[in-house]
Order: sequence, then C-alpha cells, then structure tokens
Amino acid sequence: MSKLWCLQDKEKKKKESIFDLSKYIDKTIRVKFQGGREASGVLKGFDPLLNLVLDGTIEYMRDPDDQLKLTEDTRQLGLVVCRGTSVVLICPQDGMEAIPNPFIQQQDG
Repeated sequence: MSKLWCLQDKEKKKKESIFDLSKYIDKTIRVKFQGGREASGVLKGFDPLLNLVLDGTIEYMRDPDDQLKLTEDTRQLGLVVCRGTSVVLICPQDGMEAIPNPFIQQQDG
C-alpha cells in the first residue's frame, strides 16, 4: 500500500511547476527569448510549458548593426501568445534596471 502512495505522491510532484507565475498575473513582466528578442506586457495567462499570454505587449527593437544591443525604438504588438520553448528569461518589469556587466574589464581613460 505504501508503494502506491509513493507513486501517487511522485506524480503530483511532477505536475507542480517550480516556477510559480500566478503571482504575476495582471502585472507587467519582461520576457527575453532565444535569438535576443525582448518584450514586455501584462501577463494574462500561462501553462506548465511556460507558454505565455501577454496583453499590451511592446517589443524592444535591436540595433541592426549589433543584434545584441537594444535601441530606444519599440513596436506595439498588442495581445500575443509566446511559445514557452523560446522563453529564456522572465522577470517583473517593476524594479528592473540595467547594470553594467561586472565581468567586462573597464578600460581606464
């Protein structure tokens, strides 16, 4: 009987996500994708595979000369579904700020 209980307990644990996005529902989040794209929007829904539904989405455009740098240009996308397999990073928009890379050696002028 105890083996059956352990198997049921393991199945429950598999279904639980270690990343709880429910606290960010109806809040603005920023998402980075494979390939370097970035967007922010209000999280309206998600699933265990991290497929996201964002409303009022804004894409941050990249520099055509250097695809790793973002420009000040943005593009309004509206309501979007983001495929979870391409999501690299999710963070709340509030309190986010860019910092200099501490691993790059600064050249003295």
